[in-house]
Amino acid sequence: MTSETDDDAEKEAIRGRVWDDLEESATARFPFPPHGRIPNFAGAKEATERLADQPEWEEATTIKTNPDAPQLPVRRRALRDGKTVYMAVPRLRDERCFLELDPDVLEDYDEATTVSGSAKHGVQVGPDALAPIDLIVAGSVAVADGGRIGKGEGYSDLEYAICRELDLVDETTPVATTVHERQLVDDDLEFDAHDVPMDLVITPERTIRPDGDAPPGGIDWRLLDEKRLTEIPVLSRLQKRQS
Repeated sequence: MTSETDDDAEKEAIRGRVWDDLEESATARFPFPPHGRIPNFAGAKEATERLADQPEWEEATTIKTNPDAPQLPVRRRALRDGKTVYMAVPRLRDERCFLELDPDVLEDYDEATTVSGSAKHGVQVGPDALAPIDLIVAGSVAVADGGRIGKGEGYSDLEYAICRELDLVDETTPVATTVHERQLVDDDLEFDAHDVPMDLVITPERTIRPDGDAPPGGIDWRLLDEKRLTEIPVLSRLQKRQS
């Protein structure tokens, strides 16, 4: 059995390998370089169109997604389909730690779904103001057998855990990611209990429905140090609720 340190090192090696491959193959798209970020890729719009054909998308009225470039088409398609979009503010640093993009209020969907535009046109709200979330779309650096590898900062999984604590999602809420085929890896990884498995992995060419593990049930407080608890106001509030 590998240690947590070994797993972290293996994931970091996979990130580096995928970033290099996307760059060297000219698959990466702006912003450059792909390294150190959720990488944008050729075919991101086509992957979004494939996602929008899935029943989970069609049934959703609220979608939580990440703010990164490859999911920009996801955010725009969601608004055009009349869905409310939620995005976390960077590093969950505010008490009102989500941005709400309401298609009935916004006029320029293209502007409102960019990183800078969402901060300008979105409404910053606290978690208690969110409607129940019907679908989560996460950005990925790589995907291994339905297990998502992000940038390594842990915010996507933490956002999910916070939403579970607040009953905004449950074990039936589907979680999807859009990636390029080159981001799918064959490495045999052991994912942790707090890692959120993907129910849908969408590439420009195909739809994959992994037989993943059960999603985490909420926040694993043992994984959070005092620095993170201090920096993220909603965690402090939820911790007080636990005591």
